[in-house]
Amino acid sequence: MNDRPAGTAGVGRAGGGDHALRTGAGVTASATVRYALVPAPRLTLDTVARRSGLHPDLVRRFVALGLVDAERDAAGHLVFDPTAPAILARVQRLRYGLCLNYASIGLVLDLLDRISLLEAALRGRGTRSETPPWT
Repeated sequence: MNDRPAGTAGVGRAGGGDHALRTGAGVTASATVRYALVPAPRLTLDTVARRSGLHPDLVRRFVALGLVDAERDAAGHLVFDPTAPAILARVQRLRYGLCLNYASIGLVLDLLDRISLLEAALRGRGTRSETPPWT
């Protein structure tokens, strides 16, 4: 087993680090540490652009708008999570299917993520919704 914690997990929307909560006596109340057994594969800007069928400048713009998450490698180049082409396809479907502008697409993506979390929480509690999930 690898004793090194996983690298920075701050990959945008899905990210968020695991933090230890300390009480007054210095005792850790809740601590979650992730250990990387295999390095997570990362995609370059050119790979993401080619797989999604978009121009690299448009992918950079989506990163600047916060529609897709990316990090910088040691050389300063953008690297993406392997799910980035699927996220870009979702953005394009919302853009062309519903004629939304990019600002509203960010809002819709956030709302869809919240709905998914709420549906997962309902499934976890064993509560069934009367309507099937639509996302």
